[in-house]
Amino acid sequence: MPSVLGLRPVPAVAATLPEPPRRRTRVLALPEARGALAALVLFLAALPLKLVDAPVWTWAPLFAATYVIGGWEPGREGLKALRHRTLDVDLLMVVAALGAAAVGQVLDGALLIVIFATSGALEAVATARTADSVRGLLDLAPSTATRLLPDGREEAVAAEDLTIGDTVLVRPGERVGADGRVLDGESDVDQATVTGEAMPVAKRSGDEVFAGAVNGSGALSVRVERDPADSVIARIVKMVEEASGTKAPTQLFIEKIEQWYSIGMVAATVAVFAVPLALGAALEPALLRAMTFMIVASPCAVVLSTMPPLLSAIANAGRHGVLAKSAVVMERLGQVDAVALDKTGTLTEGTPRVTDVLTLPGARMDEGGLLTLAAAAEHPSEHPIARAVVRAARERGLAVSPWEVVDFASVPGQGVTAVVGGRSVQVGSPARLTHTGGPQAGSAVRNLEDQGRTVVLVLCDGVPAGVLGISDRLRPDARATVTALTGLTGRTPVLLTGDNERAARHLAAEVGITDIRAGLLPQDKVAAVREWESQGLRVLVVGDGVNDAPALAAAHTGVAMGKAGADLARETADAVVVRDELATIPAVVALSRRARRLVVQNLLIAGIFITTLVVWDLAAALPLPLGVAGHEGSTVVVGLNGLRLLREAAWPRPATGRR
Repeated sequence: MPSVLGLRPVPAVAATLPEPPRRRTRVLALPEARGALAALVLFLAALPLKLVDAPVWTWAPLFAATYVIGGWEPGREGLKALRHRTLDVDLLMVVAALGAAAVGQVLDGALLIVIFATSGALEAVATARTADSVRGLLDLAPSTATRLLPDGREEAVAAEDLTIGDTVLVRPGERVGADGRVLDGESDVDQATVTGEAMPVAKRSGDEVFAGAVNGSGALSVRVERDPADSVIARIVKMVEEASGTKAPTQLFIEKIEQWYSIGMVAATVAVFAVPLALGAALEPALLRAMTFMIVASPCAVVLSTMPPLLSAIANAGRHGVLAKSAVVMERLGQVDAVALDKTGTLTEGTPRVTDVLTLPGARMDEGGLLTLAAAAEHPSEHPIARAVVRAARERGLAVSPWEVVDFASVPGQGVTAVVGGRSVQVGSPARLTHTGGPQAGSAVRNLEDQGRTVVLVLCDGVPAGVLGISDRLRPDARATVTALTGLTGRTPVLLTGDNERAARHLAAEVGITDIRAGLLPQDKVAAVREWESQGLRVLVVGDGVNDAPALAAAHTGVAMGKAGADLARETADAVVVRDELATIPAVVALSRRARRLVVQNLLIAGIFITTLVVWDLAAALPLPLGVAGHEGSTVVVGLNGLRLLREAAWPRPATGRR
């Protein structure tokens, strides 16, 4: 169905309806966030008063409020775990903080409370944002559709009320209401949300279309072949929710040994107090020794062994454009041993660009003239290929004169026709115009298509004038990134894409990837990730689109491209590359591995301090002030060691992932 410039477009049913509100949880609506913010404000208010030796009554109530407000949530969670006969680090942290306060180290205990409260708040915010984006994904599918009745009449119905066998009309610019098959009409359909393809796909009778895909300039009659509740978009939502829910619980390294450490410390503290009493010791010395033991054996230094390196790594990565959503994420980035990369919008820029301009014999014009003519004819069109042609002409400084264009017409799936400066120009699909192209045009088209290009043929007054090659441009650092990730993991990354096999193989050859899986729907990407993880691999998935979100959620670690990526991908992923710089991905993996090494160093330092102080306290009465000094000294040492990752020099060199 041709679309002619100047005709009034048919109004879309969906355009008359109010847009659905953006369903986004406010940060302060979360109790964890409110508690963490209040604790931080109180702590910052009390800190200067404490440091300048102000009267106790000025800062003590503020610190007390910090303990109560900031420790409420982790303490409550710790007690819940205790009811299930599990002693976790939350409760241990609260006990350690209270123990520090009991011996006069109020500031240190309050700092521990604030750190844990903030960590819990960040986790709660990330969880809420993911849920918001999953719900918002449903807005990609229209809330209403135009159903065609047997007598030819139209009726607007809720998309969820469509049934298999119904016929719906999809007007230009509307979203497809349900998965189905085209009965009549031709159009270019943008289905990037489902398949990730960079350019719209020509659809005609017999072709499959997906709910949520955006129709181009033609009208389509579509027979519904899948219940709306089982559409590809609905299944993406379900897969993200299932993958997020079934993903193995993430734990920091220290949390993996917290049960044994916590139980052992509590049991030992009780023994240090009870055994001397049973042997006839006085109450006060026994209590003092037990209190000293609890302080020197408390996990403050152990906990801070983990957090400063990871938090410093998060801050350093953030300065270089990578947002890791938690300390757990930063730790997991260094554990990956396999990488899967999306194509469009990840390895490529996601925007079609003219890469080749070839004139044909007999055209009587140079490349500039050919591109100028094609750009003028394409100027009125909103098709991505048309915009790429116009952009290419302007980037070369060519004068595009749209006012010289008359009798413009666009035929979906074929291209455009127009009269430019008195000359009849056709720009479109070689498959539709090839009968007028001749053998030379056919040879040029095949050569470009073999290179993975999308090709358009330009006819001037019915004579083939030239061909244009259009491709989604590779990111400048793509090849170096693939090489760096191969060096870090010991295996070449895999390409997962919904694009066609030929385009995928051409791009993979450019960046050095040999394992290509093309033409994948979202569920196919998830299946590939789960296949690798069933083999014991910890997979890092990098993507940018809605169609990548289920794989990002299912993977050991997911990284989203943030600049032009879909909201769902950014919220589902564990980390976001804010400026779309691929080179930062191997760099942050290398930084994570260094942070993990510092964690191990800190645990050894903390272990040596704790062991020495505990043996001293058990073998000979350790003076409480000396025990506190040793305990705090170990905390300072591991804290400063972890803060080394804040330095600019700690960030690995771009595109190599190596120091």
